[in-house]
Amino acid sequence: MKEGIHPEYGPSRIICSCGSIVETRATRPEIHIELCSSCHPFYTGKQKIVDVAGRVERFQRRYTRGKAKAPAAAS
Repeated sequence: MKEGIHPEYGPSRIICSCGSIVETRATRPEIHIELCSSCHPFYTGKQKIVDVAGRVERFQRRYTRGKAKAPAAAS
Protein backbone atom coordinates (compact mmCIF):
# COMPACT_ATOMS: atom_id res chain seq x y z
CA MET A 1 0.00 0.00 0.00
CA LYS A 2 1.15 3.53 -0.69
CA GLU A 3 2.21 5.61 2.28
CA GLY A 4 0.16 8.62 3.34
CA ILE A 5 -2.94 8.15 1.17
CA HIS A 6 -5.05 5.89 3.41
CA PRO A 7 -7.20 7.17 6.30
CA GLU A 8 -6.46 6.23 9.92
CA TYR A 9 -8.11 2.93 10.85
CA GLY A 10 -8.72 2.52 14.56
CA PRO A 11 -11.21 1.62 17.28
CA SER A 12 -14.76 2.85 16.72
CA ARG A 13 -18.12 2.81 18.53
CA ILE A 14 -21.34 2.29 16.58
CA ILE A 15 -24.29 3.71 18.52
CA CYS A 16 -27.87 2.83 17.55
CA SER A 17 -30.92 4.96 18.36
CA CYS A 18 -32.24 2.04 20.47
CA GLY A 19 -29.22 2.40 22.76
CA SER A 20 -27.21 -0.58 21.53
CA ILE A 21 -23.45 0.03 21.29
CA VAL A 22 -21.06 -2.07 19.19
CA GLU A 23 -17.28 -1.78 19.49
CA THR A 24 -15.43 -2.33 16.21
CA ARG A 25 -12.78 -0.75 13.98
CA ALA A 26 -13.42 1.93 11.37
CA THR A 27 -12.06 5.16 9.94
CA ARG A 28 -14.37 7.26 12.17
CA PRO A 29 -14.22 7.12 15.98
CA GLU A 30 -18.02 7.21 16.44
CA ILE A 31 -20.90 6.32 14.10
CA HIS A 32 -24.60 6.94 14.87
CA ILE A 33 -27.19 4.72 13.16
CA GLU A 34 -31.02 4.42 13.25
CA LEU A 35 -31.41 0.62 13.04
CA CYS A 36 -29.21 -2.25 14.18
CA SER A 37 -29.60 -6.03 14.38
CA SER A 38 -31.10 -5.63 17.89
CA CYS A 39 -34.01 -3.45 16.73
CA HIS A 40 -34.39 -4.18 12.99
CA PRO A 41 -37.80 -5.79 12.19
CA PHE A 42 -36.24 -8.45 9.96
CA TYR A 43 -34.11 -9.83 12.79
CA THR A 44 -36.53 -9.29 15.71
CA GLY A 45 -39.74 -10.46 14.01
CA LYS A 46 -41.61 -7.42 15.36
CA GLN A 47 -43.32 -4.99 13.02
CA LYS A 48 -41.91 -1.49 13.34
CA ILE A 49 -42.72 1.45 11.10
CA VAL A 50 -39.55 3.31 10.24
CA ASP A 51 -40.79 6.82 9.56
CA VAL A 52 -38.51 9.08 7.60
CA ALA A 53 -39.46 12.76 7.63
CA GLY A 54 -43.05 12.09 8.76
CA ARG A 55 -44.12 10.38 5.55
CA VAL A 56 -46.22 7.69 7.24
CA GLU A 57 -48.06 10.19 9.43
CA ARG A 58 -48.66 12.51 6.48
CA PHE A 59 -50.05 9.61 4.43
CA GLN A 60 -52.38 8.55 7.27
CA ARG A 61 -53.66 12.13 7.71
CA ARG A 62 -54.31 12.46 3.98
CA TYR A 63 -56.04 9.06 3.81
CA THR A 64 -58.35 9.74 6.78
CA ARG A 65 -59.13 13.24 5.47
CA GLY A 66 -60.17 11.77 2.12
CA LYS A 67 -62.47 9.25 3.82
CA ALA A 68 -64.23 11.99 5.83
CA LYS A 69 -65.03 14.01 2.67
CA ALA A 70 -66.64 11.13 0.78
CA PRO A 71 -69.58 12.50 -1.29
CA ALA A 72 -73.13 11.44 -0.46
CA ALA A 73 -74.86 8.99 -2.80
CA ALA A 74 -76.65 10.71 -5.71
CA SER A 75 -80.37 10.12 -6.03
